[in-house]
Amino acid sequence: MGTHPGGVPERISDEVSCAAFLCVRRWPDGFVCPACGGSRSVTLKSRPRLFECLDCGRQTSLTAGTAMHRSKLPLTTWFWAAHVMATHSNGMSARQLEDQLGVTYKTAWLLGQKLRRSMVDPDRDLLEGVVEVDQTEIPFRAGNAFFEPGAAGKILVAGAVEVIDRSAGRRKPRRKGAKYLDTRSGRLRLAVITDNTAKSIEAFVRANVKPGATLITDGHAAYPGLSGEYRHDPRVVGNMAANVVLPWSHRAFSLLKRWALGTYHGLRRKHADAYLDEFVFRYNRRFYRHVSFETVLGLAAHRTPETYRDIVNRDAPHKRANPPRATTYRRP
Repeated sequence: MGTHPGGVPERISDEVSCAAFLCVRRWPDGFVCPACGGSRSVTLKSRPRLFECLDCGRQTSLTAGTAMHRSKLPLTTWFWAAHVMATHSNGMSARQLEDQLGVTYKTAWLLGQKLRRSMVDPDRDLLEGVVEVDQTEIPFRAGNAFFEPGAAGKILVAGAVEVIDRSAGRRKPRRKGAKYLDTRSGRLRLAVITDNTAKSIEAFVRANVKPGATLITDGHAAYPGLSGEYRHDPRVVGNMAANVVLPWSHRAFSLLKRWALGTYHGLRRKHADAYLDEFVFRYNRRFYRHVSFETVLGLAAHRTPETYRDIVNRDAPHKRANPPRATTYRRP
């Protein structure tokens, strides 16, 4: 499959081919009418996004009920944004997307946020085998002021990464206390946690690691509570550098911090989890980025629609509990 000069595959370089590509991702077994369940349809030539059911006559938009719901942007803009965000090694900030796509900053920001939220597969498998678990702090930027490391706040992030035995090519638990030499990093999971308590850390582990896995940790007091579900193999750091004891989690944390400061000049606390999901998505597909673009579009095609107000947690004016009343003036 060739590519045009912009780097996007040729078959998705115009509206018609983009619609055909997205149709296969949304309805892999063929069109299904949301009203009657019929499978026979025709595409309107003037509007390639619109399908008309031949059984009941209902017209269904290809993007309705997806991350692209009610979007007025061309599909080519969505596809180009997904391509650069999924395949570029450092992703794209809203300012960079604004320049790349030729749209306003607000449009670029919203487009990026919707795609980030489409980078998590709700049916993804839990980590298993041997898993390093640790926590770190990353700085966040408040307001629109220039990022100043000394004045920045901190976000507490928990991370879990699979340890793969290079010789066996799989996750291979060893006896407790044994060194894991000649290994590589497997899949990664990251999430913001409220504090370093056992409750927060245990919730993160249970949500991301399969019971029965071997947990390699720094011996934090929170982990013994998981001993009934997991095989705990603590490594006391002491005077040794933490990256020697837990090399793969600390490598992931180091890459995360450089990415957050380099691409975004500091993350925002409010949307930190979405940015962590973006980092995890590319990290887990670093060896086959050419297919990650299609993965994003496939997930976006099944993503529940979110509006700008949903993302920023702001109610529409007519839904506010106590909307401000207009002031009336009476002539004396």
